[in-house]
Amino acid sequence: MRAYIELMKLRVVELLIITTVPALFLAAGGWPPLMPAIASLIGGTFAAGAANAFNMVIEAETDKLMSRTKHRPIASGAITKKEASRFASALMILSLIVFWVFTTPLATLLTSLAIFFYVAIYTVALKPNTNQNIVWGGIAGCLPVLIGWAAVTNSLSWTAFWFFMVVFFWTPPHFWAIAIKYRDDYEAAKIPMLPVVASRKRVYIETWFHTICMIICSVLTIYTAGLPNWCYYLTLVLAVVFAEQVYKLRKGEAEYEKVAGRIFHFSILYLTLFSLLLVVGQLLL
Repeated sequence: MRAYIELMKLRVVELLIITTVPALFLAAGGWPPLMPAIASLIGGTFAAGAANAFNMVIEAETDKLMSRTKHRPIASGAITKKEASRFASALMILSLIVFWVFTTPLATLLTSLAIFFYVAIYTVALKPNTNQNIVWGGIAGCLPVLIGWAAVTNSLSWTAFWFFMVVFFWTPPHFWAIAIKYRDDYEAAKIPMLPVVASRKRVYIETWFHTICMIICSVLTIYTAGLPNWCYYLTLVLAVVFAEQVYKLRKGEAEYEKVAGRIFHFSILYLTLFSLLLVVGQLLL
Protein backbone atom coordinates (compact mmCIF):
# COMPACT_ATOMS: atom_id res chain seq x y z
CA MET A 1 0.00 0.00 0.00
CA ARG A 2 2.81 2.39 0.84
CA ALA A 3 4.45 1.76 -2.53
CA TYR A 4 1.22 2.54 -4.39
CA ILE A 5 0.80 5.75 -2.41
CA GLU A 6 4.36 6.72 -3.26
CA LEU A 7 3.47 6.38 -6.95
CA MET A 8 1.10 9.34 -6.53
CA LYS A 9 3.84 11.75 -5.33
CA LEU A 10 1.51 13.31 -2.77
CA ARG A 11 3.99 16.06 -1.91
CA VAL A 12 3.66 17.32 -5.47
CA VAL A 13 -0.12 16.92 -5.31
CA GLU A 14 -0.19 19.23 -2.27
CA LEU A 15 1.05 22.13 -4.40
CA LEU A 16 -1.67 21.50 -6.96
CA ILE A 17 -4.33 21.49 -4.24
CA ILE A 18 -2.90 24.73 -2.84
CA THR A 19 -3.67 26.51 -6.11
CA THR A 20 -7.05 24.82 -6.61
CA VAL A 21 -8.48 26.11 -3.32
CA PRO A 22 -8.18 29.88 -4.01
CA ALA A 23 -9.57 29.32 -7.51
CA LEU A 24 -12.67 27.77 -5.93
CA PHE A 25 -13.11 30.74 -3.57
CA LEU A 26 -12.48 33.40 -6.22
CA ALA A 27 -14.84 31.74 -8.70
CA ALA A 28 -17.60 31.55 -6.10
CA GLY A 29 -17.01 35.08 -4.80
CA GLY A 30 -16.73 33.65 -1.30
CA TRP A 31 -17.26 30.18 0.14
CA PRO A 32 -17.59 27.73 -2.76
CA PRO A 33 -20.44 25.18 -2.98
CA LEU A 34 -19.49 22.24 -0.79
CA MET A 35 -19.91 19.36 -3.24
CA PRO A 36 -17.97 20.83 -6.20
CA ALA A 37 -15.24 21.95 -3.80
CA ILE A 38 -14.82 18.52 -2.18
CA ALA A 39 -15.04 16.80 -5.56
CA SER A 40 -12.39 19.11 -7.01
CA LEU A 41 -9.96 18.32 -4.21
CA ILE A 42 -10.57 14.57 -4.23
CA GLY A 43 -10.80 14.29 -8.01
CA GLY A 44 -7.78 16.54 -8.40
CA THR A 45 -5.77 14.34 -6.05
CA PHE A 46 -6.70 11.24 -8.04
CA ALA A 47 -5.92 12.94 -11.36
CA ALA A 48 -2.53 14.25 -10.25
CA GLY A 49 -1.74 10.91 -8.63
CA ALA A 50 -2.57 9.13 -11.88
CA ALA A 51 -0.36 11.47 -13.91
CA ASN A 52 2.51 11.03 -11.47
CA ALA A 53 2.14 7.25 -11.53
CA PHE A 54 2.19 7.19 -15.34
CA ASN A 55 5.28 9.41 -15.15
CA MET A 56 7.05 6.83 -12.98
CA VAL A 57 6.11 4.03 -15.38
CA ILE A 58 7.61 5.92 -18.32
CA GLU A 59 10.72 7.03 -16.42
CA ALA A 60 11.37 3.80 -14.53
CA GLU A 61 14.74 3.19 -16.19
CA THR A 62 15.77 6.84 -15.88
CA ASP A 63 14.85 6.84 -12.18
CA LYS A 64 17.39 4.06 -11.61
CA LEU A 65 20.16 6.40 -12.73
CA MET A 66 19.40 9.18 -10.25
CA SER A 67 20.21 8.99 -6.54
CA ARG A 68 17.09 10.92 -5.55
CA THR A 69 14.74 8.69 -7.56
CA LYS A 70 16.32 5.23 -7.50
CA HIS A 71 14.23 4.27 -4.46
CA ARG A 72 10.91 5.00 -6.15
CA PRO A 73 8.53 2.00 -6.22
CA ILE A 74 9.10 0.84 -9.81
CA ALA A 75 12.80 1.66 -9.96
CA SER A 76 13.39 -0.26 -6.73
CA GLY A 77 11.30 -3.24 -7.83
CA ALA A 78 8.58 -2.86 -5.20
CA ILE A 79 5.94 -2.62 -7.95
CA THR A 80 6.03 -3.73 -11.58
CA LYS A 81 5.29 -1.41 -14.50
CA LYS A 82 2.15 -3.42 -15.25
CA GLU A 83 0.84 -3.05 -11.71
CA ALA A 84 1.64 0.67 -11.67
CA SER A 85 -0.05 1.18 -15.05
CA ARG A 86 -3.24 -0.48 -13.81
CA PHE A 87 -3.21 1.63 -10.67
CA ALA A 88 -2.64 4.84 -12.66
CA SER A 89 -5.43 3.96 -15.11
CA ALA A 90 -7.86 3.25 -12.26
CA LEU A 91 -7.03 6.58 -10.60
CA MET A 92 -7.47 8.43 -13.89
CA ILE A 93 -10.87 6.91 -14.58
CA LEU A 94 -12.00 7.49 -11.00
CA SER A 95 -10.92 11.13 -11.11
CA LEU A 96 -12.84 11.82 -14.32
CA ILE A 97 -15.95 10.13 -12.92
CA VAL A 98 -15.76 12.32 -9.80
CA PHE A 99 -15.42 15.49 -11.86
CA TRP A 100 -18.15 14.51 -14.33
CA VAL A 101 -20.68 13.55 -11.65
CA PHE A 102 -20.04 16.26 -9.07
CA THR A 103 -18.64 19.26 -10.94
CA THR A 104 -18.97 20.46 -14.55
CA PRO A 105 -18.19 19.26 -18.09
CA LEU A 106 -15.53 21.96 -18.53
CA ALA A 107 -13.74 20.93 -15.33
CA THR A 108 -13.78 17.31 -16.50
CA LEU A 109 -12.39 18.26 -19.91
CA LEU A 110 -9.61 20.34 -18.36
CA THR A 111 -8.72 17.48 -16.00
CA SER A 112 -8.39 15.12 -18.97
CA LEU A 113 -6.19 17.70 -20.69
CA ALA A 114 -3.98 18.09 -17.60
CA ILE A 115 -3.32 14.34 -17.37
CA PHE A 116 -2.63 14.05 -21.09
CA PHE A 117 -0.36 17.10 -21.12
CA TYR A 118 1.73 15.95 -18.17
CA VAL A 119 2.16 12.38 -19.40
CA ALA A 120 2.37 12.73 -23.18
CA ILE A 121 3.62 16.26 -23.77
CA TYR A 122 5.87 16.87 -20.76
CA THR A 123 7.15 13.43 -19.76
CA VAL A 124 7.45 11.87 -23.23
CA ALA A 125 8.03 14.77 -25.63
CA LEU A 126 9.55 17.71 -23.73
CA LYS A 127 11.50 16.50 -20.71
CA PRO A 128 14.10 14.37 -22.54
CA ASN A 129 14.47 16.68 -25.53
CA THR A 130 14.62 20.37 -24.58
CA ASN A 131 16.02 22.57 -21.82
CA GLN A 132 12.72 24.45 -21.87
CA ASN A 133 10.92 21.28 -20.79
CA ILE A 134 9.62 22.59 -17.49
CA VAL A 135 8.64 25.96 -18.98
CA TRP A 136 6.04 24.48 -21.34
CA GLY A 137 5.54 21.19 -19.57
CA GLY A 138 4.66 23.15 -16.46
CA ILE A 139 1.33 24.06 -18.08
CA ALA A 140 -0.02 20.78 -16.71
CA GLY A 141 0.69 22.00 -13.18
CA CYS A 142 -1.09 25.30 -13.88
CA LEU A 143 -4.35 23.71 -15.02
CA PRO A 144 -5.70 22.98 -11.49
CA VAL A 145 -6.33 26.73 -11.24
CA LEU A 146 -8.61 26.59 -14.27
CA ILE A 147 -10.11 23.28 -13.16
CA GLY A 148 -11.07 24.71 -9.76
CA TRP A 149 -12.61 27.77 -11.39
CA ALA A 150 -14.51 25.70 -13.95
CA ALA A 151 -15.75 23.30 -11.27
CA VAL A 152 -17.76 26.16 -9.76
CA THR A 153 -18.78 28.18 -12.83
CA ASN A 154 -18.38 25.88 -15.86
CA SER A 155 -16.55 28.84 -17.40
CA LEU A 156 -13.28 30.77 -17.13
CA SER A 157 -12.36 34.41 -16.52
CA TRP A 158 -9.48 36.90 -16.62
CA THR A 159 -8.81 36.32 -12.93
CA ALA A 160 -8.47 32.59 -13.57
CA PHE A 161 -6.16 33.34 -16.50
CA TRP A 162 -3.83 35.61 -14.51
CA PHE A 163 -3.69 33.17 -11.59
CA PHE A 164 -2.87 30.46 -14.14
CA MET A 165 -0.02 32.66 -15.37
CA VAL A 166 1.27 33.14 -11.81
CA VAL A 167 1.78 29.39 -11.54
CA PHE A 168 3.14 29.23 -15.10
CA PHE A 169 5.94 31.71 -14.35
CA TRP A 170 6.46 30.34 -10.82
CA THR A 171 7.19 26.82 -12.10
CA PRO A 172 10.59 27.29 -13.84
CA PRO A 173 12.38 29.00 -10.91
CA HIS A 174 10.97 26.35 -8.59
CA PHE A 175 12.14 23.39 -10.68
CA TRP A 176 15.39 24.93 -11.85
CA ALA A 177 16.32 25.32 -8.20
CA ILE A 178 15.85 21.54 -7.83
CA ALA A 179 17.88 20.94 -10.98
CA ILE A 180 20.75 23.04 -9.61
CA LYS A 181 20.79 21.05 -6.41
CA TYR A 182 20.62 17.71 -8.24
CA ARG A 183 22.57 18.70 -11.34
CA ASP A 184 24.73 15.57 -11.29
CA ASP A 185 21.64 13.35 -11.16
CA TYR A 186 20.02 14.99 -14.18
CA GLU A 187 23.31 14.91 -16.05
CA ALA A 188 23.74 11.19 -15.34
CA ALA A 189 20.21 10.53 -16.61
CA LYS A 190 20.82 12.74 -19.67
CA ILE A 191 17.84 14.96 -18.88
CA PRO A 192 18.58 18.42 -20.36
CA MET A 193 17.31 20.60 -17.53
CA LEU A 194 18.44 24.19 -18.07
CA PRO A 195 20.97 24.26 -15.17
CA VAL A 196 22.56 21.10 -16.62
CA VAL A 197 23.10 22.33 -20.17
CA ALA A 198 23.32 26.13 -19.81
CA SER A 199 25.70 28.53 -18.09
CA ARG A 200 24.98 29.94 -14.64
CA LYS A 201 24.53 33.36 -16.24
CA ARG A 202 21.75 32.12 -18.52
CA VAL A 203 20.03 30.29 -15.67
CA TYR A 204 20.22 33.48 -13.60
CA ILE A 205 18.77 35.65 -16.38
CA GLU A 206 15.93 33.27 -17.20
CA THR A 207 15.11 32.81 -13.53
CA TRP A 208 14.88 36.58 -13.16
CA PHE A 209 12.63 36.84 -16.22
CA HIS A 210 10.17 34.29 -14.85
CA THR A 211 10.30 35.78 -11.37
CA ILE A 212 9.45 39.28 -12.62
CA CYS A 213 6.62 37.94 -14.78
CA MET A 214 5.30 35.93 -11.81
CA ILE A 215 5.18 39.07 -9.67
CA ILE A 216 3.39 41.06 -12.37
CA CYS A 217 0.81 38.31 -12.84
CA SER A 218 0.33 38.10 -9.07
CA VAL A 219 -0.59 41.79 -9.00
CA LEU A 220 -2.90 41.39 -12.02
CA THR A 221 -4.66 38.49 -10.31
CA ILE A 222 -5.43 40.67 -7.31
CA TYR A 223 -6.51 43.55 -9.56
CA THR A 224 -8.92 41.54 -11.71
CA ALA A 225 -10.35 39.83 -8.63
CA GLY A 226 -11.02 43.24 -7.06
CA LEU A 227 -9.35 42.33 -3.78
CA PRO A 228 -8.53 44.91 -1.03
CA ASN A 229 -5.44 47.15 -1.26
CA TRP A 230 -3.66 45.36 1.57
CA CYS A 231 -3.43 42.30 -0.71
CA TYR A 232 -1.18 44.32 -3.03
CA TYR A 233 1.11 45.33 -0.18
CA LEU A 234 1.51 41.80 1.16
CA THR A 235 2.12 40.46 -2.33
CA LEU A 236 4.90 42.99 -2.84
CA VAL A 237 6.48 41.93 0.45
CA LEU A 238 6.49 38.32 -0.74
CA ALA A 239 7.86 39.46 -4.09
CA VAL A 240 10.75 41.37 -2.52
CA VAL A 241 11.78 38.36 -0.43
CA PHE A 242 11.57 36.08 -3.47
CA ALA A 243 13.59 38.52 -5.58
CA GLU A 244 16.22 38.72 -2.86
CA GLN A 245 16.68 34.95 -3.00
CA VAL A 246 17.00 35.01 -6.80
CA TYR A 247 19.54 37.84 -6.63
CA LYS A 248 21.79 35.65 -4.50
CA LEU A 249 21.91 33.19 -7.39
CA ARG A 250 24.02 35.63 -9.44
CA LYS A 251 27.22 34.39 -11.03
CA GLY A 252 30.04 33.99 -8.56
CA GLU A 253 27.78 33.72 -5.53
CA ALA A 254 29.25 31.39 -2.91
CA GLU A 255 27.31 28.25 -1.91
CA TYR A 256 25.41 28.15 -5.21
CA GLU A 257 23.56 24.93 -4.40
CA LYS A 258 22.51 26.15 -0.95
CA VAL A 259 21.12 29.33 -2.49
CA ALA A 260 19.17 27.20 -4.97
CA GLY A 261 17.83 25.14 -2.08
CA ARG A 262 16.55 28.28 -0.38
CA ILE A 263 14.88 29.41 -3.61
CA PHE A 264 13.17 26.04 -3.87
CA HIS A 265 11.79 26.17 -0.34
CA PHE A 266 10.75 29.83 -0.51
CA SER A 267 9.04 29.27 -3.86
CA ILE A 268 6.73 26.81 -2.11
CA LEU A 269 6.16 29.33 0.68
CA TYR A 270 5.44 32.08 -1.86
CA LEU A 271 2.78 30.06 -3.66
CA THR A 272 1.24 28.90 -0.38
CA LEU A 273 1.05 32.37 1.17
CA PHE A 274 -0.15 34.00 -2.05
CA SER A 275 -2.92 31.40 -2.33
CA LEU A 276 -3.89 31.99 1.30
CA LEU A 277 -3.87 35.73 0.68
CA LEU A 278 -6.32 35.30 -2.22
CA VAL A 279 -8.71 33.26 -0.08
CA VAL A 280 -8.62 35.66 2.88
CA GLY A 281 -8.84 38.69 0.62
CA GLN A 282 -11.93 37.27 -1.09
CA LEU A 283 -13.60 36.40 2.22
CA LEU A 284 -12.96 39.88 3.65
CA LEU A 285 -14.42 41.75 0.66
